[in-house]
Amino acid sequence: MTMTNAFDPDRPADLVPDDAALIERRKNALGPAYRLFYEEPLHLVRGEGVWLWDGQGRKYLDAYNNVVSVGHCHPKVVEAITAQAQVLNTHTRYLHEGPVAYAERLLATMPDALGHVMFTCTGSEANDLALRIARSSLGREGVIVTRHAYHGVTEAVSELSPSLGRFVPRSARVRLVDGPDALRIPPEEQGARLAADLARAIGEMRADGIEPAAFICDTVFSSDGLYPDPKGFLQPAVDLIRAEGGIFIADEVQPGFARTGEAWWGFQRHGLAPDMVTMGKPMGNGFPVSGVAMRPGLVAEFGAGARYFNTFGGNPVACAAGMAVMDVIEDEGLHENARKVGGALKAALADLCAGRDDIADVRGAGLFIAVECVRDRDGAAPDGARAAFIVNHMRRNGVLISATGPGGNILKIRPPLVLREDEAAILVDALKAALLAG
Repeated sequence: MTMTNAFDPDRPADLVPDDAALIERRKNALGPAYRLFYEEPLHLVRGEGVWLWDGQGRKYLDAYNNVVSVGHCHPKVVEAITAQAQVLNTHTRYLHEGPVAYAERLLATMPDALGHVMFTCTGSEANDLALRIARSSLGREGVIVTRHAYHGVTEAVSELSPSLGRFVPRSARVRLVDGPDALRIPPEEQGARLAADLARAIGEMRADGIEPAAFICDTVFSSDGLYPDPKGFLQPAVDLIRAEGGIFIADEVQPGFARTGEAWWGFQRHGLAPDMVTMGKPMGNGFPVSGVAMRPGLVAEFGAGARYFNTFGGNPVACAAGMAVMDVIEDEGLHENARKVGGALKAALADLCAGRDDIADVRGAGLFIAVECVRDRDGAAPDGARAAFIVNHMRRNGVLISATGPGGNILKIRPPLVLREDEAAILVDALKAALLAG
């Protein structure tokens, strides 16, 4: 969630007059908490596939937006949403085939132990519901997250999102552990290090009289800087939280839905069967739908004592969008496309950055890739200013990426899953130009 490449309203920027006026109107109408990407904000008016167009007709390659997982305005998704909206859109207190069939289809992609799905509207809301159920079921309050995690913006989950910044309060029932670190920890030591840090956090929590309920993480550690490997390194931490009476919640909002190119879910890279799985952004290709999958035992007592209702979560239109997204992923072979094109893109970026003192690492899985900018390779000091320069240079040259990580120094490349090899080559050329310009 780092915003080192954001628009600064107090610095001059080369803006179209109409855009400058719209920025002022936006500030007056929406208030001070909203942010705009890039030193020169984009005023977008149309999207198709991996492409976006601004008001002047300029075309941009979108290598950032995973919300539209199967591409901007995919006709099959648009058609499914439109067709269902023309017939019926109510809520889950009436019988309807849509949410039942969609839940069954989602569960079929997951481990057998996960037997129920509950629908929400956003990833934040999904994580909020997961916490509520976990704490109710276990009678415990403590939650452990990574030091630069992002899990949402509701009051309950914002305290699980230290990447939101120091103005977001965190109670004693939330403790932090270090995320993976590809530069300083050998891959074979990642699992043991994470488990040891988790044990420390649990010990500190218990010293304050708080019992651990859950360890929750994004299974590719996106906000920590993107660390999908080595495969299996999450297992010791998951074993530990269960041994201590808690559960493991896999936040699949970013790694889920074929993003890593090998399976439906990021946790499958680690051979895990989570106790709960939260889903969001890519599910509806821009339509608001999210959910929580769980072991039935976790929700049995909660469900008996507290009814759950969500006016929009799991409505017929949302489920039509979700079903269409799964159809497209399967029919268009987007698992394989993410693996093939993502692998080729990662290799091309690694070749481009090989031997450079300002790039310490290129890593990723499928169509989720990180390029780590540093001030010197030996010291590996984060260079957020360098990353911001590259992001903004690429934006000015028609390619959209972002930056992430604790130092805002890690280029975040996360295009829609329909990216093709010729389009990936455009991205590589834009990064090469930015590296030469810097």
